[in-house]
Amino acid sequence: MDKWRPIILLGIAVIIGLVVSVLTYNWLQEKGKLKKVTSSETKQVAVAFSDLPWGTVFKEEMIKMAPFLSSSLPPGYFSDPSALKGRVLISSVKANEPILESRLAPADIKSGGVAAVISPNKRAMAVKVDKVIGVSGFIYPGHRVDVLVTLAASGTSSLPVTKTILENILVLAAGTEVQEKEKEKPATVDVITLEVTPEEAEKLALAASEGRLVLALRNSVDTKEVFTRGTTVPNLLTSYYSPTVEVKMAAGQKSKRVEIKRKITVEVIKGNSVSTSTF
Repeated sequence: MDKWRPIILLGIAVIIGLVVSVLTYNWLQEKGKLKKVTSSETKQVAVAFSDLPWGTVFKEEMIKMAPFLSSSLPPGYFSDPSALKGRVLISSVKANEPILESRLAPADIKSGGVAAVISPNKRAMAVKVDKVIGVSGFIYPGHRVDVLVTLAASGTSSLPVTKTILENILVLAAGTEVQEKEKEKPATVDVITLEVTPEEAEKLALAASEGRLVLALRNSVDTKEVFTRGTTVPNLLTSYYSPTVEVKMAAGQKSKRVEIKRKITVEVIKGNSVSTSTF
């Protein structure tokens, strides 16, 4: 029995080797089939080589090809990078993101910049600003702002007034920048370009020539319109006005609150004459 032991062990080892070889061969065959199936289900798609802002005119070096599953591709993708040459982005794309037709301006538009991203029936209008008006440099393209104007006293109006004239206006560009910053670091710019309708453009032009403009930055999800009457100096000075005041009495007597009658001044205009009445 002892002389057959090495032969038995050798036979067992051979059998185990044959089983392992067969299993390995079958695994490699299945993996090769899976790789073929997977490769047949993918397509080469044009993607952005790096982050690109809206208004960019595509060049060859801005595009590369990458494989994507056919079942996960949205409509409007490009499999030929040469078809994108000269097209203009109207929406920012990230690196390795597929470039879709919906992100591009019509094929007949070849010039980039702000002109390519203006919505139909709207206009781009530049407003001269300073560091204070530009919310200390924190207004960037893509933000939404309200426009306020302060008009000085003139003609029959004896008091300056401040009024919100435009609300929820899209910022197209800040200075020469047309891409929103990833990190909001203040940057002083001289001009902010807003997207407005023709009627809003007329209001903005008149306000810029007759008064001083201020931009109020608003939350991007806040689209509610707020109707205001505007404010004047009397309205400003009577803010947080209390109609009663506590009066201290003589020693031994309790203090009491006394109602203060507020005077109202009304300006009356009759033809060329102006008069005021106090109530």
